[in-house]
Amino acid sequence: MNIYVVMKQTLDTEERIAIDQQQIVTEGAELIINPYDEYAIEEAVQLKEAHGGDVTVVTVGGSIAESALRTALAIGADKADLIEVDEQTELDSAATSMLFAAYFQDREYDLIVAGNVSIDNGSGQVGPRLAEELAIPAVTTATKLTVNENKATVERDVEGDLEIVEVPLPALITAQQGLNEPRYPSLPGIMKAKKKPLTVLEPEELEVAVEALKAKTKTIKRYLPPEKKTGVMLDGDIQQQVSELVSRLTTEKNIL
Repeated sequence: MNIYVVMKQTLDTEERIAIDQQQIVTEGAELIINPYDEYAIEEAVQLKEAHGGDVTVVTVGGSIAESALRTALAIGADKADLIEVDEQTELDSAATSMLFAAYFQDREYDLIVAGNVSIDNGSGQVGPRLAEELAIPAVTTATKLTVNENKATVERDVEGDLEIVEVPLPALITAQQGLNEPRYPSLPGIMKAKKKPLTVLEPEELEVAVEALKAKTKTIKRYLPPEKKTGVMLDGDIQQQVSELVSRLTTEKNIL
């Protein structure tokens, strides 16, 4: 099987976010593989182990994204491709899926796996947009994936319920939490990853003009959520606490 994983590098979920001039500050920040993409990589590696074949991981980003690709190689992917764009270029879902679609035009693939959503933008659009560009079936929020011959059977999360979908290959599947338990890179895997091929491609090599990558959506404003105020401890006996609580809800919160 020729399996591809579309992934993204994001800020660590525990990283403190800073905004300067309406831009998220990434200098000095810890960057990781998007957590949902970890499920996609793990599923691809498991499918390779079960059916044979190759796993190629591809991402769009600046040169710094090579570290995430090397991690994916250490987990078990065979090859990695970086579609390199200037780190200052802000791509939206339409531009990103356009680059991926151009990348796949001259490649043979049986299955493309992606994360259900990225933890930064959270649009969940790149996978479905890419499938539309490639004219292949797409199934999102997969919690179980079985591949037999030329079809895939997918169990998907539907707002707390379960739906089972069968699609012919090639197809694109997006991974939801619960699909598997992602493995950590082993020391031998990390050493092997240094020797695995990592290719850097420019948009022009994919016949995509830089002008075509202009975002079709615009971010009006970025801001951090308001800081949470500390709670108030009420003193006295139960009756006094109830009286003070009612008073505060009435005068401060206008609830009562």
